[in-house]
Amino acid sequence: MPRYGKKVAQKVRRAIREMKKGRLRSGRSGKKVTRRKQAIAIGISEARREGEKVPRRARKSA
Repeated sequence: MPRYGKKVAQKVRRAIREMKKGRLRSGRSGKKVTRRKQAIAIGISEARREGEKVPRRARKSA
C-alpha cells in the first residue's frame, strides 16, 4: 500500500517546479527556496493541511 496519496505527489511536483523557476517562497520569512528537500517539505505540508494521505510526522526521541 502506498505511503503517500496521489495529491501529495502533485503538490510536491508543483513545489519543485516553482522552486526551479525561482518562484517558491518560504512561508514565514518569505525567502526564496533554493533546496530541493525544502521544496518537497513545502509540498507535503500543503497536502497535509488539506487532509491528504501523508504519514504522521516523526516524533523526536529524548
